Amino acid sequence: MKNFKLPDLGEGLPEAEIVEWHVKVGDTVEVDQVLVSVETAKAIVEVPSPEAGTIAKLYGEPGDIIHTGEPLLAFEGEGSDTGTVVGELKSSGKDADGEAHQDQFIVGAAASSKRARANRATPGVRALAERLGVSLETIRGSGPGGLITNDDVHRQASHQKQLGEAEMLRGPRRTMAKNMALSHVQVVPVSIYEDADIGDWKAGTDITMRLVQAIAAACDRVPALNAWFDGDNLSRRLLNEVHVGIAVDTPEGLFVPVLRDVNHRSQKDLRQGLENLREAVATRKIPPREMQGATITLSNFGTMTGQYANPIVTPPQVAIIGAGTIREKVVPWQGAPSIRRILPLSLTFDHRAATGGEASRFLGGLVDALSKS
Repeated sequence: MKNFKLPDLGEGLPEAEIVEWHVKVGDTVEVDQVLVSVETAKAIVEVPSPEAGTIAKLYGEPGDIIHTGEPLLAFEGEGSDTGTVVGELKSSGKDADGEAHQDQFIVGAAASSKRARANRATPGVRALAERLGVSLETIRGSGPGGLITNDDVHRQASHQKQLGEAEMLRGPRRTMAKNMALSHVQVVPVSIYEDADIGDWKAGTDITMRLVQAIAAACDRVPALNAWFDGDNLSRRLLNEVHVGIAVDTPEGLFVPVLRDVNHRSQKDLRQGLENLREAVATRKIPPREMQGATITLSNFGTMTGQYANPIVTPPQVAIIGAGTIREKVVPWQGAPSIRRILPLSLTFDHRAATGGEASRFLGGLVDALSKS
């Protein structure tokens, strides 16, 4: 058999979740025929066949996670596999004789680590945990040296029964969780806050587009925050183009499509571009490349509620801007108290890549651009 491995579906995305198989074992397919629909970090992608042939195996079922480079399916006939295969995959298909099968692949250090963790329990305890649907990784053993006992497993099983089954994160929520963990490990965040007086804006002003254009103006004033930072090599790359990631909240999770080249586009063009991106997100047809390459991010959470926040910087970006809910406030204005519309702003930046002075000047530039009529 010849394995067809999950290809890179978009600029190095590491994994995909199987959504739906369009073929079954024994089917004959043509070149470019759709084999399976998978969900990457943000989008649903249809994977075409690289060759004509007959399907011998399907690796995984809907809901399973397949990493780039792991076998996705196998064709009948002889051939050699290419690429690096890691992990352990369970096949959803059957061999010609009808027997279910499972394929093991070498995982190197990962396998050793997995075996080491499993050594905290005896084979009997592991069998009990499997029968009761309990993950040993969730248990702190009460036995000698942290050994997990039967009682530990039963207590965890009882606890799980009371709480109900845990929901595995999928798709965008899974990606968000991993990105947030990555940021927590890699970024040294500092947040500063300020208000922008927008009392002179004309009625009907496009708030989001004003924010996007103000970000471009602030990046022009202080380029240090429109940059990518490599923490491993302690290097940064200042960027000329401003590509703004726009956080979009959906029932499936957080999406961040990228509005590109905002410093060279009209407000009308930017608005149409954002609408196109939002439509693509809503239909789950947005290509992965449209959510990659942001140089700075905007979280406009004020469309819902909240004034200030500590938005999370996503490496290799250096900064993210949060825009809170616009409120009317009594503030000094031309020497007297006045009711003005105020837009609260939050800026979180990676202090490894930018100084406090640079961040303060950037926020000042943002406020200046927004305060104009």
